Amino acid sequence: MKVLGIETSCDECAAAVVDGGIILSNVVATQIPWHAPWQGVVPEIASRKHTEWIYDVVNEALKKAGITPAEVEGAAATAQPGLLGSLLVGLNFAKAFAWARNIPFIAVDHLLAHLYASRLKYPLTDRVTDKATDKAPTDETSCSCDKNMAAEYPFLGLLVSGGHSVICRAGNFDDVSVLGTTIDDAVGEAFDKVAKFYGFGYPGGAAIEKLAREGDSEAFTFPLPKLYKLDKQGNDHRYDVSYSGLKTAVVNQLEQFRAKPRGETETADIAASFQKTAVEILLRPLLRAAEDTGLNTIVAGGGVAANSYLRARLAEHRELRVLFPPPELCGDNGAMVAGIGEQYLLRGDRSPLNAAASARVKVFKKRYP
Repeated sequence: MKVLGIETSCDECAAAVVDGGIILSNVVATQIPWHAPWQGVVPEIASRKHTEWIYDVVNEALKKAGITPAEVEGAAATAQPGLLGSLLVGLNFAKAFAWARNIPFIAVDHLLAHLYASRLKYPLTDRVTDKATDKAPTDETSCSCDKNMAAEYPFLGLLVSGGHSVICRAGNFDDVSVLGTTIDDAVGEAFDKVAKFYGFGYPGGAAIEKLAREGDSEAFTFPLPKLYKLDKQGNDHRYDVSYSGLKTAVVNQLEQFRAKPRGETETADIAASFQKTAVEILLRPLLRAAEDTGLNTIVAGGGVAANSYLRARLAEHRELRVLFPPPELCGDNGAMVAGIGEQYLLRGDRSPLNAAASARVKVFKKRYP
């Protein structure tokens, strides 16, 4: 089933065509140059750029897939969570496309789409391009994923991005139970805020990862959160994470956690030590969840899933089978939306054309205690 997927939840204007779980095209127009002066996403700029670009991005996705609008059999778009103004652009475009072609439409959850990304496949000759550079990724970032690589349900999901840090149990593509999540900042948000404070560059995650390669991760011993309190229902926070304390330590209390004398690579040491602690905060509850549930397959998704240090640390645990999407499918993209949208449509699910966008999904956030 040829499904057009549209993703505009934040600052990436993306569209893709998927057929039978195979990516026929995947076009991403990045807004990084427009947000870089502010070292963060400006919602008004993001929604305006989506409005300016959406038609061309969709047209390019259809062209690269080698199909016409008349050959599209279903349309999917992200409806939640994200920046409301940005969500509305892609959601309404997909609705209009579906209405004009008299084809089924489905509104999907952005986080479930991220978790589905690792199940997608590329034709051997396919490549993903970025509209801003019109360049194909190198072999290092391309992936020809064999169908047998897909994880069988159930498995543990690790969703890590600028807005979310979630550990969950996936029983199916749309059957997800949240085990743990952030009680304050998400991991990607912490990366961005630390990078902005020290002027490491934008986007913060990529800038810190690059700088950390030159630093000493033992130069600072930043604290790990201790989430032991019970909430009002008597539930503990065994699988939850917190990043506000780490962010405060790195930004406001740096000298308290210095473990080695000052060196020539001071900024690189900060980046490396921060990255190490940020990843450790994720690994502790994730490994607890694997032990408690007996699930030894972990599927990662979200922008932070592209982090090479996170991948390397998880690879050390030979008892686990860990699946990551190729890097270009970790960030926001239309292929993951088209892919999970296809599953809904094949099952017979449909969304009404008055389906609303939502900036938040309550289940992915927690209060403490």
